[in-house]
Amino acid sequence: MTKRLQTLGVVLAVIGLGFLAGAGVAFAKVQAGYASLHALSAAQNVELTYNADGQLADDTGSTKEATAIMSLLQDDWKYPVVKSDLNPNDPVVNTASEYMYQMATITYHTITRPQTVVLPEDVTADNGKVFKAGSYDFNPNGKYWTGYDRSNPIEAIARDQAWSGTAHGLIAELGVGTVTHSALQLGLAIAAILAGIGLTIILAGLGLVWAGRAPKQIAAPVAERIKEPVLV
Repeated sequence: MTKRLQTLGVVLAVIGLGFLAGAGVAFAKVQAGYASLHALSAAQNVELTYNADGQLADDTGSTKEATAIMSLLQDDWKYPVVKSDLNPNDPVVNTASEYMYQMATITYHTITRPQTVVLPEDVTADNGKVFKAGSYDFNPNGKYWTGYDRSNPIEAIARDQAWSGTAHGLIAELGVGTVTHSALQLGLAIAAILAGIGLTIILAGLGLVWAGRAPKQIAAPVAERIKEPVLV
């Protein structure tokens, strides 16, 4: 029985080492991913702006617009911003929260910036309304791509101007960065879980080996353990 416990303990320890090896491989892959993501971000040189107090701000140091952007991100999009990801000492956009903030920045400007629409000639809408040729100022008022009335020629043009291919492309690229960083964080968590399981199994295996090596109790002679009844 003791030998079997020791053998089982050794087998468990070997299995635990396998989990540790898997954790090491996962950790190495995650670190390589982080290095690649950081290198790409540095090459693009996209940075967030902070004021002297370490607060997100615009080029003038005002935090008003940054507050509105953060409200869009947290209140409207319900994104769980990790404050530690927003580091004024490392303004390069390379974390999930930074990618999302930059995405919110582009979106905020897209949905709030007024557009000047020029109709070169009169346009008759589907409902029969005639829009005279000329220049029109259009305020998107927070409209997203699907929020515009395309039957209105002014809104149709304003949508294409506001939600340009560049805006769509940048938002898509930033979304990829967010997902990539989140996936790397998940990979790091998996590596930690594998390491924890491996260490637990190794500890259990070594415990069985130790238990199997415990000092054996010497049984008393049978003559001493069995007492004959005394006849009177």
